[in-house]
Amino acid sequence: EVQLVESGGGLVQAGGSLRLSCAASGFISDDYVLGWFRQAPGKEREGVASIDNSDGSTYYDDSAKGRFTISRDRAKNMVYLQMNSLKSEDTAVYYCAAVTLTSGVVTTPYEYDYWGQGTQVTVSS
Repeated sequence: EVQLVESGGGLVQAGGSLRLSCAASGFISDDYVLGWFRQAPGKEREGVASIDNSDGSTYYDDSAKGRFTISRDRAKNMVYLQMNSLKSEDTAVYYCAAVTLTSGVVTTPYEYDYWGQGTQVTVSS
């Protein structure tokens, strides 16, 4: 069974950086996509970035472009989200998610089959 465990959240000042990590395990093939989502209080869950495990191709939401970088370490079964130039509006619970037997760009939450427990990111202004 696929399991996802996030870590790396915390409190940071505006303009600072954080790196989120997600330990991903249990995949039976290499055809899957990993994504990072976030959900702020009172708001819907939104996609931040995704990465195709097969070829490493990435997708970024407009809010993340130029500031966030998604990457993976296939040997360690890890996916990362490096977040720079953080803003107060980035405050949210961040989730790692996976969808199996697929490839390419997967952007909406309902397309993902597996979710981590989430990690809180708070950016103080």
